[in-house]
Amino acid sequence: MKTREGAWIALSAIKYRRILLKLSGEALGEGISENVAVGLDFAKIHSVCEVIRQCHDLGVQIGLVIGGGNFWRGVKNGSGKMQRSHGDAMGMLATVMNAIAVADVLEQHGMDARVLTAVEMNKFAEYFTRDTADRYLNEGKVVIFAAGTGNPYFSTDTAAVLRAAEINADVILLAKNVDGVYSADPVKDPTAVKYDTITYDEVLAQHLMVMDSTATSLSMDNHIPVLLFALKDPENILRVLRGEKIGTIVKE
Repeated sequence: MKTREGAWIALSAIKYRRILLKLSGEALGEGISENVAVGLDFAKIHSVCEVIRQCHDLGVQIGLVIGGGNFWRGVKNGSGKMQRSHGDAMGMLATVMNAIAVADVLEQHGMDARVLTAVEMNKFAEYFTRDTADRYLNEGKVVIFAAGTGNPYFSTDTAAVLRAAEINADVILLAKNVDGVYSADPVKDPTAVKYDTITYDEVLAQHLMVMDSTATSLSMDNHIPVLLFALKDPENILRVLRGEKIGTIVKE
């Protein structure tokens, strides 16, 4: 396959053909409030979308789930102040704002992007169905899944695993602020050990912060490997697709 830069790359060099990439909302933020990035940093978004474009040029089918923490975190921001379902609804809307912004930038980079939401809002995006998502992916479009699962009490990590199962993704790529899974919080515990590979059962038994337990159990039940790596260098997304040893893989 020939990329836009003119270099020929063998398709056999790509490890995964259809991926679900999960980005945290904070990874797209700019200003810092209570140690969390807020708002939208378009320089960051452009750098991520450029790497997604390179992956797309290699023939990889890409689904995206983006958190909403740069605008609103339902559990944290609403806890003790409002009813949980209402706080979670605001979080779902935050993911829609991020999805629309990223879709716009993807199109600036020459890709055809579609936002599919778990809650009907046809003035802004299309309503999600599995068949629509599958068709768009096969047509070479980048599909962004927004509004979580459409239900309160479920995280965007769970939404990412759910959508990955529905589209038969080869892998879930978790692009985080940390470079892998550790035995403890590496910021608080300098003796924490990084794992290259770990099983779902070990993650659950040790209460490791990969995803929430619902998301981890769902990925285990559907036999979808999860690869966690740092988004600090967006090129890591491309390195993962080439099979380079980056981050931590969670599998059976």
